Amino acid sequence: MPSRAAAKRQMTEIPNSRAAESSLQLLKGEEEERRRISRELHDETGQALMVLRFHLEMLAGDSSTRGQRAKVQESLEVLDRTIEGLRRIIARLSPRVLEELGLLAAIRRQAQQLKNQMRIKVHLELPENIAAVDHDIEVALYRSVQEAFHNIVKHSQAQNLSAKLETAGGKVLLDIEDDGVGLPGRNAHERGFGLTGMRERAVALGGSMIAHSRRGRGTHIRIVLPCVLQPNQEARSSSRPVRRVAAARAS
Repeated sequence: MPSRAAAKRQMTEIPNSRAAESSLQLLKGEEEERRRISRELHDETGQALMVLRFHLEMLAGDSSTRGQRAKVQESLEVLDRTIEGLRRIIARLSPRVLEELGLLAAIRRQAQQLKNQMRIKVHLELPENIAAVDHDIEVALYRSVQEAFHNIVKHSQAQNLSAKLETAGGKVLLDIEDDGVGLPGRNAHERGFGLTGMRERAVALGGSMIAHSRRGRGTHIRIVLPCVLQPNQEARSSSRPVRRVAAARAS
C-alpha cells in the first residue's frame, strides 16, 4: 500500500503532467498559427508588394522629368526596405529554413544573419551531425536560438556571442552566451526579453531553461531538453557511436 507521501506526490504529478500536455498543445497551436500567418504574408502581402514594385519601375521609365524620376526612385527604395522587412518577419514567423535545411544549418544561418546585421563575432560549437530528434524538440531548439539572437541584437550591445549544442546522457543541451550589458532586472528578465516563452516551451517538452546574467557582464542561457528521437530512428540510435563535436566559427 503506498504511503501518504507517495500518494500525495502521485496526485501532484498527474495535474503537472496534464498542465505540461496542455502547454505543449498550446505551443503546437501557436506554431501552426505562425505558419498560417507566414503563408498569408508571403502569398498575399508579399505578392502585392512585388506587383507594386513592378508598376513603380514602369512608372520610372515613363517619367518625363528628373523630379518625377527621383520621386519614383525614392518610392522604390522605401518599397525595397519594406519587402526586406517583410521577409525578415516571415522568417521569424515560420521555421521554413528549419524544415528545408535541418536544425544545424538553420542555426548556422541565424548566426550568419546576426553577424551580417550587427557585426558581432559569432562562435558556434555544433555537432558535425545530429540524430533525427523529435520535430517538437527541433522547433524548440530553433525558436530558442532565434529568440536569444533577437534579444542580443535588440538589447545586449554585445560584441561576442557563443552558441553550443550537444547531446549527452539522453539530453540535448543548448548554451548561448554573450558579453553584453546583461539583463536589467527580474521584470525585464521575465517579460521584456522573451525568456518566459522559452522557459514554458522547454518545460512543456519535459526540459528546463536557466538564464544567468550580471549587469555589464553578459548573459548565459542554458536549455536542456530530452533527446527524444523520431520513431524510425530509435532502433538505429542504440548502436550509433557518439559523434565528435567540432567547433566552427561563423563566416
